[in-house]
Amino acid sequence: MGRPSRAQVESTARRAVGRCEYCHFPKNAAESPFHIDHIIAEKHRGLTTADNLAWACFSRSLRKGPNIAGRDPASGELTRLVHPRNDVWDEHFLWDHIWLRGKTAIGRTTIAVLDINHPDALAVREALLDEGIQM
Repeated sequence: MGRPSRAQVESTARRAVGRCEYCHFPKNAAESPFHIDHIIAEKHRGLTTADNLAWACFSRSLRKGPNIAGRDPASGELTRLVHPRNDVWDEHFLWDHIWLRGKTAIGRTTIAVLDINHPDALAVREALLDEGIQM
C-alpha cells in the first residue's frame, strides 16, 4: 500500500484522457489540481495498483473520500459507487445539458455521494458550455 509512484500517477492520468473519471470534468479547465483516488480506499483494503486508481478532480476526490457506497436516491437501497476500472461510464450516466443524470442505481448513487450536480459545479459547466467546451 502507500502512495502511488510517479509512474502510476502518470499512467492513471493518461488513461483518463484529461478528464475526471467520475464526473468527466476536463483537467485543462480546472483551477485546482487533479488527484489520484483509490477507488477502494486503503482503509477498506484497497491496494495501490493500476486497477484501483482513478484520476479525479479536486471536488470529486474530496467528496468521495473513503466512500465505496451510498443510498440510491430513488430506492433508498444501499448501492456501490461507480468503479472506473470495472464499469462502463456511459452505462451509468447520461448528460442532460449541464446535469449529469444517473441511468442506474450505481449512477444515481455516485452522483449523490460525490455531489456531482452541486450548484457550483452546474455554474462552471454552464460557463464551459458557453465557451464551447463539451462535458
